[in-house]
Amino acid sequence: MAAKTSSEKKKDNEKKEEIKALKKKLMMEYPNLWDKCSAGDKDLIYDFADEYKHFIDLAKTEREFVTIAAETLENMGFVEITGKDALLPGDKVYKTVHGKGLAAAVIGSLPAKAGFNLVGAHIDSPRLDLKPNPVYEDSDLVLMKTHYYGGIKKYQWAAIPLALHGLVIRADGTPLVLNIGESPDDPVLTITDLLPHLGAEQMSRKAPELIKGEELNILIGGLPYPDPDTAGRFKLGLLQLLNERYGLTERDLVTAEIEIVPAGQARDVGLDRSFIGAYAQDDRVCAYPALAALAALEAPGKTVACLLFDKEETGSDGNTGAQSHTYEHFLYELYCKQQQDAGLMGYHAALENCRMFSADVTNGYDPTFASVSDSRNNSYLGRGICLTKYTGARGKSSTNDAHSEFFAAIVRLFNEQDIPWQTGDMGKVDEGGGGTIAKYLANLGMDVIDCGVPVLSMHSPFEITSKIDLYYTYQAYKTFLEKI
Repeated sequence: MAAKTSSEKKKDNEKKEEIKALKKKLMMEYPNLWDKCSAGDKDLIYDFADEYKHFIDLAKTEREFVTIAAETLENMGFVEITGKDALLPGDKVYKTVHGKGLAAAVIGSLPAKAGFNLVGAHIDSPRLDLKPNPVYEDSDLVLMKTHYYGGIKKYQWAAIPLALHGLVIRADGTPLVLNIGESPDDPVLTITDLLPHLGAEQMSRKAPELIKGEELNILIGGLPYPDPDTAGRFKLGLLQLLNERYGLTERDLVTAEIEIVPAGQARDVGLDRSFIGAYAQDDRVCAYPALAALAALEAPGKTVACLLFDKEETGSDGNTGAQSHTYEHFLYELYCKQQQDAGLMGYHAALENCRMFSADVTNGYDPTFASVSDSRNNSYLGRGICLTKYTGARGKSSTNDAHSEFFAAIVRLFNEQDIPWQTGDMGKVDEGGGGTIAKYLANLGMDVIDCGVPVLSMHSPFEITSKIDLYYTYQAYKTFLEKI
């Protein structure tokens, strides 16, 4: 075959470029973001990840998150909204919700009737809670009974170091904040597991029953009260320690809120340190950048707000969950203190002008477990924030399905501002699914879309995220709040 002439080669190259341009124009691709990441960008990404890891190490429970976030906001000039009779452009206000939720806002230059730009996330995570009467003695061991909170694989919680976090109101009404197991000098707790040599029956169980709910018992002590004739002396020895060290009695534990969480710090994962491994990244990996994005704004057009909810993992119920009217009351207070004609008709019209990001994680594609995912419709680590038109379970049950007009507006904005994004579903249609807080805010009349960071090992004691996804999620939230 004769070699191609220079003219023929030129035509071939022109054709290839034509096809390349056509593909770019007509086809959708979600490239890996590390490919276009400069050395300077990488430094920013890794620095932001370090700040995030430090924060979530201090905020493993919803109460801790609110406490630290409120202190941080106050240091940045935010004040409690109850102390303001009127709100002017540039004002920064916040409100805590029973110590377990948080709402914060920066007042914009446009009137409140124009609506607000909102980012909402949840700050509760799967864990173990103590039962009301937790402490018992058996076979010279002291243990505590638990009730798991949220969707967990129970077997993942056995034979790992655990920490105790919580709030106890003592008999005299004074509060006691507990945090045991996080300092290198602290003891840790654990749930014992069965040795494989005797585990034939256990290993024959289905996975959800490998460790049963009533087997999630925390080993907490083993030193007896010194008198050998005392009944229940191992439990008494432990209760005596609690009383001497913290002033607690067993009755105080009945009303306490004590959570058992994995002990230890967030860690870099991978020899290249490109990932973050930590407990409770669902949903702190969205809540942290959402709050950081709000705090970075000084003079927005529309009023912007960040709403951080409790109880998402158990259905968003209660007066700290997304179904609570407390958060709506915060929005109404924002409206009333900006508008002179602050009637309900005007407020509800303003709600319909609100636009919101439901900032929650989604499943990242895991090639080890590829069979449950639609590879063409799944998010991938390293490709940025995932915009999810709908969540829910089989048949789109229990979901907010974002309107096309709103979804398209977000895409246009991100493309104009060079914000990388991807889209994907929560696995194959009949494999399961999941819900978010989106539908509860959409019920108020506002436009809402789910968006967040892809996660591996979701709901496990050690969830995995990509540093570059975290950073660009922050940039996406900031762009949305400021420019939509």
